[in-house]
Amino acid sequence: MKAHLIEVGIHKEHSFSIKKIDQHHFSSPFHFHDLCEMNYVVESFGKRIVGDNISNFASGDLVLMSPNLPHIWYNDPLYFKENDLATAKAIVIYFNPRFLISICKESQYDLKIKDLLDRAKRGIRFYGKTHENVTNKLNGMLNKNGLERVIEFLNIINLFLVSDEYEYLTSPGYQHSFNEKDTERMNDVYQYLIQNFTEPISLSRIASVANLTPPAFCNFFKKRTQRSFTEFLNGLRVGHACKLLLNPDLSIADVCFQSGYQNMTNFNNFFKKITNKTPSQYRKELII
Repeated sequence: MKAHLIEVGIHKEHSFSIKKIDQHHFSSPFHFHDLCEMNYVVESFGKRIVGDNISNFASGDLVLMSPNLPHIWYNDPLYFKENDLATAKAIVIYFNPRFLISICKESQYDLKIKDLLDRAKRGIRFYGKTHENVTNKLNGMLNKNGLERVIEFLNIINLFLVSDEYEYLTSPGYQHSFNEKDTERMNDVYQYLIQNFTEPISLSRIASVANLTPPAFCNFFKKRTQRSFTEFLNGLRVGHACKLLLNPDLSIADVCFQSGYQNMTNFNNFFKKITNKTPSQYRKELII
């Protein structure tokens, strides 16, 4: 599975497209393209990588991204183990940023649109009332055509313009620095990590996945992700642990070992370093 620049079928400046995904799993590789993307996960869960950010996603996930931001949504195998008939469902909109800029020349809205597009360079996840209103409109758009669909799309953009219910995904200052060969390597690395992070992963093993020596891999990985391999792996494991802590049937020790840690000391240390809470404190706040 290769990651690369992809064409999504829009060539005219004044265009956007909406598609509904309903398949066994999200199958797009780690990739980027020259259009904005609005991605709403209707059903499924797993890991989401946007730029240098890796997080859990679940049904309802709503993200807006500017062009050329590398990304992938990867379903957890557990999703299909829990239900053999499960499918991954999403609604995705692609649009050219010039489309928005060109239709509204009033300075007030022009500045707001440019600000939204600038913020979306880091990837934005929306929540709260904004999420509720936008997802309702996205579901409705599938049944509209022509001018009605365009109007609904612009209504969604307007909701984004006035919303403060969002969080950034990538780190401040994140810069896309991938070429085709880089993205193929990173796709192989990401795929391996997501499938095997619950097991011990040595530096030599992950370097071999990228077909690099360990020192060369460390330099390559940090340049592309802006963090060390160890930091990234622990972020992935702790993020998974946060999801497992939602399950009251799992003990803290269960969460530790199911997240890829071999002992409680390392688990507690890395969890607190990343979340500023101990696992038990994190769980207690979830219950409250």
